[in-house]
Amino acid sequence: MRKSVFVFRVRYAETDQMGIAHHGNYLTWFEMGRSTLCREWGKPYASWEDEGVFLPVVEASCRYKSPARYDEELSLHTSVEQVKPHSVTFKYRLYRGDKLLAEGKTRHAFATPDGKLIRGGHPLIRWLEERSTERP
Repeated sequence: MRKSVFVFRVRYAETDQMGIAHHGNYLTWFEMGRSTLCREWGKPYASWEDEGVFLPVVEASCRYKSPARYDEELSLHTSVEQVKPHSVTFKYRLYRGDKLLAEGKTRHAFATPDGKLIRGGHPLIRWLEERSTERP
């Protein structure tokens, strides 16, 4: 499965007094990973919205294994785990070097601008299916 790797540093504002990244930042980092993946695949998320497809989050999870700390360089590996006619699930693995710090998933519905569910058949959904199953 094709993946994207986004490299960044933990910012001071993302940490507590002990220099450990707050757990809520991981979902923000996951969003950065999704955006990077779409951009690298040739279709930034803004163009999805221009074509009438929105991706509201309907489920999110994160398993924390080891803390991320201020100014550490991290790499977030993002891939598409599953595409269904009405949703897509992204998978995330966050590393410091070779050490896995956290892993998570988000599931997103395919929706119209007014919030109605799109149930398959949309060209963007087919495009996502094709990209997520290609081999590098």
